[in-house]
Amino acid sequence: WLCNRLRVPAIVGFLLSGTLAGLHVLGLVSSVEEVEDLAEIGVVLLLFTIGLEFSLRRMVQIGRLVVVGGALQVGLTIAAIGALSRASGLPGPECLFLGFLASLSSTAIVLKVLQERGEVDSPHGRALLGILIFQDIIVVPMMLVTPQLGGKAIVGASGLLWLLAKAIVVVGLMLLAARWAVPALLYQVARTRSRELFLLTIVITCLVAARATYAAGLSLALGAFLAGLAVSESEYSHHTLGGILPLRDIFTSFFFISMGMLLDLSYLGGHLLWVLGVAAGVMVVKALLATIAALLLGL
Repeated sequence: WLCNRLRVPAIVGFLLSGTLAGLHVLGLVSSVEEVEDLAEIGVVLLLFTIGLEFSLRRMVQIGRLVVVGGALQVGLTIAAIGALSRASGLPGPECLFLGFLASLSSTAIVLKVLQERGEVDSPHGRALLGILIFQDIIVVPMMLVTPQLGGKAIVGASGLLWLLAKAIVVVGLMLLAARWAVPALLYQVARTRSRELFLLTIVITCLVAARATYAAGLSLALGAFLAGLAVSESEYSHHTLGGILPLRDIFTSFFFISMGMLLDLSYLGGHLLWVLGVAAGVMVVKALLATIAALLLGL
């Protein structure tokens, strides 16, 4: 409420609320892990509604943004941050790992801001969505490579191919469900004229899809987004969006509050200039590289 009065984005208010309520200030919440579980549901519902507002046809249209734009943004960022880290004297594996970290963005934060502005379907909104989808996919190989950077065994080529095959099968099944199964299911549920049953079916469809992609080694958010695409192909997409929005807003706020709870103010106070300098550096470098990626795409 205070942030609203001061014309500060609601996300900042949630982060500050979480910081105050967290372990390092008032200690009102003792188990951050439980809040994080609720926060995951918030991210899932947020990406589900983004998928609802899109469609398979639009996804095909931004396919080039996903593959080319995402690869350019991630690749350029890893190379630049890795080179800067190497110049500062860090060993190679640490430089690559820092590049991995810096190349990724918070899907929840970016899409939340775009949604509040009504810009998800704008040209820049579609470009951002494409790059974020690529990041959600590329994080899987990054996680497989990371143990090797620390000197541990890495998943072999056969394991990587098996993971890729599982991901393709899951995504393929979801696309088939979007064409036939989900519209037929929603039609039968809508015939009962039970608002509660319809909403429950929607939520379960979203969570099952998220769990399926997670089991295949991909992110929960990607599965939820694909589930939203599936429902968007039915005639009940607008009705679904109206029912799911209140749930999305509540659980998404939990996500940002839980992020605030993780902030250690004592560490921040002891390293304030270092933290601000690194944060500003990452923002500037990523902004420049994302601009280069956009220009190379002809945007």
